[in-house]
Amino acid sequence: MDNPVTTQTLRDVPDWRYLLQEYEELYRYLPAGGSDRIRSHQRKVREAIGRLMRKDAIVQLQPRAEKPVTAHLRRALDEGRQGVLAPVVRALDAIDTQLSWQYGYEKVPKGLANSYAYAELAGQNGPVLSEEIILGVVLFAPACTYPAHAHKGITESYVCLSGAVSENHQGVYVPGSMVFNPPDHLHRITVGDREPALLAYAWIGDKADLHQQKMVFTRVRK
Repeated sequence: MDNPVTTQTLRDVPDWRYLLQEYEELYRYLPAGGSDRIRSHQRKVREAIGRLMRKDAIVQLQPRAEKPVTAHLRRALDEGRQGVLAPVVRALDAIDTQLSWQYGYEKVPKGLANSYAYAELAGQNGPVLSEEIILGVVLFAPACTYPAHAHKGITESYVCLSGAVSENHQGVYVPGSMVFNPPDHLHRITVGDREPALLAYAWIGDKADLHQQKMVFTRVRK
């Protein structure tokens, strides 16, 4: 029998509201590097989060679910509390025991089962119910390679909270950095050898695109 899902609103679970506030702050104050596209994306994320808070969105807390990579979560949180985005890391730590870590696909690619998982924070399936944005966090073990993939119709951003990652071998992103992926952009993520990486993410797109996404990886030709 499935565990029951508890339904509340943001007013009933202030730690979740504080976390959304910190996400809104991320997308208000992180620099856009002079890019109009990134600035527009940041504004859309802020506005969507603001609407969730103003309407006191429903929160359906889910049973805790772990994956092998969550053995690295304590280290990632500890490192993040020393970084420039410590407020959002502390807010995430406050709801750590309520996170439901997932893979996002039925068959896990070889080598990824022990080194990757994500926890959704807002979206169609909750915990914070939303039809217009998906928010979450993704955790990578040291030396993880996340295969090339793209999101149909989705504008995606990652904010590095701890650790260091590279995307498509083009630059290194450390705490306080934002990675911006326009719709259908093929991207592959690699992680530093010594530390896990914890990233916040936001997806913006049409409702149909947001909620019909499937995790499909693209085989890179050698």
